[in-house]
Amino acid sequence: MTSHTSADTFPRQYARTLRYTVGAPRSFSVAPDGSRVVFLRSRSGRDRANLLWTLDTATGEERVAADPATLLGGGEEDLSPAEKARRERSREGSAGIVGYALDAAGTLAAFALSGRLFTADTVTGATAELPAEGPLLDPRPSPDGTYVAYANTAGELRLTRTDGSGDRVLAEPDGPNVTWGQAEFIAQEEMDRDRGFWWSPEGDRLLAERADDSPVGRWWIADPANPDREPAEVAYPKAGAANAEVGLWLLDLHGGRTEVVWDRETHPYLGRVHWSKGGVPLLLVQTRDQRGQRILGLDVATGATEVLHEEKDGTWLELFPGSPAWTPDGKLVRISDTEAVGEAPQKGGGGRQEEVREAPQKGGGGRREGVRALVIGGRAVTGADLHVRSVVAVTEDEVFFSASGGTEETDPEPGWVAVGRISHDGTRLSWESSNGRPFTSVTSAVHGGGITVRATAEPDLPGTLVQVARDLPEGLAVDDVATVASYAETPVITARPVFRFAGERRIPAAVFLPTGYDRERDGLLPVLMDPYGGPGGQRVYQAHNPHLQSQWFADQGFAVIVADGRGTPGRGPAWEKSIAFDFAGATLDDQVAALQALAGEFPLDLDRVAIRGWSYGGYLAALAVLRRPDVFHTAVAGAPVTDWELYDTHYTERYLGDPAERPEVYAANSLSGYAAGLERPLMIIHGLADDNVVAAHTLRLSSALLAAGRPHTVLPLSGVTHMTPQEEVAENLLLLQVDFVKRSLGI
Repeated sequence: MTSHTSADTFPRQYARTLRYTVGAPRSFSVAPDGSRVVFLRSRSGRDRANLLWTLDTATGEERVAADPATLLGGGEEDLSPAEKARRERSREGSAGIVGYALDAAGTLAAFALSGRLFTADTVTGATAELPAEGPLLDPRPSPDGTYVAYANTAGELRLTRTDGSGDRVLAEPDGPNVTWGQAEFIAQEEMDRDRGFWWSPEGDRLLAERADDSPVGRWWIADPANPDREPAEVAYPKAGAANAEVGLWLLDLHGGRTEVVWDRETHPYLGRVHWSKGGVPLLLVQTRDQRGQRILGLDVATGATEVLHEEKDGTWLELFPGSPAWTPDGKLVRISDTEAVGEAPQKGGGGRQEEVREAPQKGGGGRREGVRALVIGGRAVTGADLHVRSVVAVTEDEVFFSASGGTEETDPEPGWVAVGRISHDGTRLSWESSNGRPFTSVTSAVHGGGITVRATAEPDLPGTLVQVARDLPEGLAVDDVATVASYAETPVITARPVFRFAGERRIPAAVFLPTGYDRERDGLLPVLMDPYGGPGGQRVYQAHNPHLQSQWFADQGFAVIVADGRGTPGRGPAWEKSIAFDFAGATLDDQVAALQALAGEFPLDLDRVAIRGWSYGGYLAALAVLRRPDVFHTAVAGAPVTDWELYDTHYTERYLGDPAERPEVYAANSLSGYAAGLERPLMIIHGLADDNVVAAHTLRLSSALLAAGRPHTVLPLSGVTHMTPQEEVAENLLLLQVDFVKRSLGI
């Protein structure tokens, strides 16, 4: 890590370094022969422009494979609106090379810069710009390195040879709102799928998404601070309304085209695509209500599909990174909410596997009904002691996966994430960790060619330690090859989280007290609840850097509590699904329960309690003062979803259902109906350029509060999106929030 300047304050450093991610290595890939690791990293903790690097696993030597400053001749990047939108969807704030793709040998890397197409040889370091019809998106080389396919802002999917010749169209729009080879809005924003095309292992054809967003309603994002500018048009699929029409086609390199056929009426969502040598291409498709999904096998000769596995759930089904997949010998790998290790689902007609589950019971204490298990070849190989989160890699003998604890016995403390490797029959399990303590840290990894790149974060050490390890014969420890350097800045403050399971529900929580706090001298502290608190947003981790902002708030004179109540990831299916149709009840109740439980141990002044949050956390903060003014005395709500009918289909309908069928659920979980109950100071902050949670959310709530005669504060941010990446804005927002909370609590 690099040092900071003496003039740094935490808010400015935190904003400038994009939460200390600038200069840290990321986006790792391993060559199949294990000879090198490819990754991205900028030159320093103050430079946001990523370079492409390689690490020689024989020597540990790092080398620059592609430098954007050199490739662009020192010029500035010019990003198309489509590329800016992609980065907003992925919450990408860096510059330079922000993504790349490799050929099968890991020798040729393809990437986009300023909408132009570049390649780099990861062995020699030779780079080239290829002719392309840009601005382009998501270039990917063929497995043999002969071609690069790419999408562009004209909606085309194109192909060019890596020798610089033969650029041509593979598929072009057949309508004004049609795109080829690009993931649609819902896939990018909610499904964690940013790809729109996939090469065959032989490199002779591609699977390509065709998306038509003509049915989707149009919204207009204006810039009121610059009324001379035209509003931006956004195709936004709000809850209950039409989605884009998504199909999939097989395209060969000579103009042949075959439509992939599945029941798109009943299963319109294309969640995952997997194409490897282990078997036929796999599609994971979901019903609109996400209570049913199918894994389909594709016949590449005809475009027909066969149901290989079907699941149904009484609440909803999750999508998981890396699942489904094939083992090299043709076993299906997936993640599923099952009951016990070794149990296989019942066979249905045609030999396909089918699982049907009722909705898990709500309530209860810390006990978890149901298990999220890794399933290989129809058999669950993990049990109740683990909660599987993703498939990391599949080898001939093992599957690498990430997991959290599944029972009270395996959760001595909350917030750990580990990467395990398990044999296909489930008989051998080991853990990857840089510190030898996989259950008191957060570890992620990639694996290939007998090399594992593991990144481990710990609560008492800033940043993340990235180590490269080589597999040794069975029964021996792995051999550490090298440590990948991090140029991220060292934070000017130190986070000191105290982890607890709070209350009867054992709510994962982290508590922060001011640096140097002395109970006898300082007495009780005003409280600041600092949650996300909703689906998909875990905050309590056994790591250091994710807690720095909470520690900074504590150092302003607060006891800060971060609580991951029901609905947040990592605690089992019942924990996540108990919020179905009940955001406003379950998630708020758990913030209150955590606060009251922790007051028995920590110096919390329950007569001075504030709450702040962003996005779902902003919704929760506003909800807290509207619904529970007896507990919460002031709130800061950043970019809050205030009307769930204004949020998107895949997310909102998963949890609250169809608004046409459940209007009472949407009314009960939206905020405007509670406006008359506001008794406490409330500040609402919203970026006017936000196309995820649009500013209409804040404006509607503000109008309802005004109609009810309830004073409140609105802070509009001109030109700011959902990410608030601007350094000065991000810094001043932290300072303004502290000032508002202190004034509201009389501090």
